[in-house]
Amino acid sequence: MTSGSSLVLSKAQARRIALSAQGFRDPRHTVPTMGTFTRTLRRTGVLQVDSVNVLQRAHYMPLFSRMGSYDTGLLRRAAEQRPRRVVEYWAHVQAFMPVELWPVMQHRMEHYRGSRGKWSMLADNPALEASVLAEIREAGPSTARDLDDGGPRSKDNWGWNWSETRKVLDYLYLVGDLAIAGRNQQFEVVYDLPERVLPAAVLAMPTPSRADADIELVRRAARSHGVASLVCLRDYYRMSAESVRPAVDALVEAGELLPVRVEGWHRQAYLHADAARPRRIEARAVLSPFDPVVWERARAEALFDFVYRIEIYVPAHKRVHGYYVLPFLLGDRIVARVDLKADRKVGVLRVQGVYAEPGAPEETAFELAAELRALATWLGLDDIAVAPRGDLAGALALEVARG
Repeated sequence: MTSGSSLVLSKAQARRIALSAQGFRDPRHTVPTMGTFTRTLRRTGVLQVDSVNVLQRAHYMPLFSRMGSYDTGLLRRAAEQRPRRVVEYWAHVQAFMPVELWPVMQHRMEHYRGSRGKWSMLADNPALEASVLAEIREAGPSTARDLDDGGPRSKDNWGWNWSETRKVLDYLYLVGDLAIAGRNQQFEVVYDLPERVLPAAVLAMPTPSRADADIELVRRAARSHGVASLVCLRDYYRMSAESVRPAVDALVEAGELLPVRVEGWHRQAYLHADAARPRRIEARAVLSPFDPVVWERARAEALFDFVYRIEIYVPAHKRVHGYYVLPFLLGDRIVARVDLKADRKVGVLRVQGVYAEPGAPEETAFELAAELRALATWLGLDDIAVAPRGDLAGALALEVARG
């Protein structure tokens, strides 16, 4: 521990601080508006994008968990219509981030330009980059399929199989020569020039120094976490280890971060100076596997005593809890986990397994049933079907039937 760690937080206090920072103390509006969306994004900082659609795409779920039933068109408007409020970039992993982070990410873009990373093979064909840029400049917003002339596709790696054009587009997006203008109905990325995607005022902003950019990312991570270790702060925007420590030290010196000790944590923790310290959190939400509350699994275990692994890529016979399992947050604790699937063909939300966590309160099944009814309504599903799998399945089925 460092010498400044005089404040000690219990694990329960740390949980409440973290959940408040993530927006779980904010009241849900009857009809969420763009203002509600903006407030929620200010809490989460980013929305991770993922293509899995067995329930709902990952970037929509954290908004539902905090705002309740909302029009998903809010996110599309924010991302695709002027004045754009968010843009996709490699900010956590693939994620929506506020547009004002574009200048802050310039150092990350230059790093990709210098290293080329996984696309180093493109150095052998520099003319293709110029050709793709020229094509988009002339044609306007385009997908890889729009531009692909049947170029060869690699068969080397399962899950990729990208054409050369698709690889170039991804590289040009990583280095900031292209931006993502939106996605089509097939969830394909639509690329365009940054000046046709981002507000002119954002593009006119100066690029901060590398040190100032690091400080801004750590500052935002600290606000979104409320209380966090160095590892938590580093993970939020996927920063390098050597970038985080100097930024944390600068924010401690400025009084924005307070070194604290959290009971049960073996790492130095930092409390954001403006973080609320509520005595109660009355949340009720199912959390996406890609929700910021649980995406750093060691943090989820340290805060909630919740051991969580996503089992999408685990063979079915080896899965413990299911394919797409969501933690259930009640109050300030994760009290259950539920394997969900939206069966859109027949309009049913399928509960394929549901499990109580140790010490889950008696009302867990009742509260989970209520939240699943809200989720089903939001997804446009008419019914809920509970399979007899998991120790909470019987109680949940009864509550669903009563509802």
